Amino acid sequence: MTRIDNEPSGAGNAVTVRGLVKHYGETKALDGVDLDVREGTVRGVLGPNGAGKTTLVRILSTLIEPDAGQATVAGYDVVRQPRQLRRAIGLTGQYASVDEKLPGWENLYMIGRLLDLSRKDARARADELLERFSLTEAAKRPASTYSGGMRRRLDLAASMIGRPAVLYLDEPTTGLDPRTRNEVWSEVIRMVGDGVTVLLTTQYMEEAEQLASELTVVDRGKVIAGGRVDELKARVGGRTLRVRPADPLQLRPLAGWLDDLGITGLAATTVDTERGAVLVPVLGDEQLTAVVGAVTARGITLASISTELPSLDEVFLSLTGHHAGAPQGTRTADDRQEVAV
Repeated sequence: MTRIDNEPSGAGNAVTVRGLVKHYGETKALDGVDLDVREGTVRGVLGPNGAGKTTLVRILSTLIEPDAGQATVAGYDVVRQPRQLRRAIGLTGQYASVDEKLPGWENLYMIGRLLDLSRKDARARADELLERFSLTEAAKRPASTYSGGMRRRLDLAASMIGRPAVLYLDEPTTGLDPRTRNEVWSEVIRMVGDGVTVLLTTQYMEEAEQLASELTVVDRGKVIAGGRVDELKARVGGRTLRVRPADPLQLRPLAGWLDDLGITGLAATTVDTERGAVLVPVLGDEQLTAVVGAVTARGITLASISTELPSLDEVFLSLTGHHAGAPQGTRTADDRQEVAV
């Protein structure tokens, strides 16, 4: 699977959101959200349960109306032009929405007809998508006999029947095993390669890194950060210098010596015995140079030395105060709404 970082020259925005607000009683599911998604890219929206991700998708797909703010998708206003917009978008939610009593082919054909495709075009489109999503052999079987991965692929195929310009994927790989998740990722990458714009909500940091060219982090209904993955990592600050001595017996002495020198400031070094390396937190280039110079002056032979940015999960932890998917105590009304829809 090859990740695609699309950088279309001069491309406009497929999705533009300004000041979006949505209340559920006293709870603000969305509290002035701004968002831009460039055409032909994947914008990942990260956030814990109850952050407002699903509410955002439901508004942008015309399922509910905002209390305030504006949103334009594929050139259509989500409130004033819902009928036109629905023909330009596709949606795959957290759970497969296909009719399990119908065979895969009939599911796709039915959706095609509901989208006003002619019988001929609906049949052709169903055949085309079944082949594309490797479901041709199971086309005549009831969807209830499909594996979880097959149902998810059928759900993705259903969202593509109308050739949408913008596709919403609301936590599309929830509950899938790693192999099936990779299959879904490959299909998403393929869609983007065909020019589809994707808005992806997820709690999987690996999924965000694999698919999204840009990220937006939301928490408690507000956007708290946004940008490319490397930009968010740089914003959190700090790098880790991984120093691997040629002699594993020098691991702990080296860590203690660096701590005694005080080069790394208040943060202590740690020892990764599994990989045979000393991990040194460094905040800037001067500090990094000082550590390398000190190790060299000590006459320690190194097997390797490298720097690492914080992981995306560490970025999420720094921005929100907890890991992705971590429970946050008692659920609010909005939390329950987020899980249910």
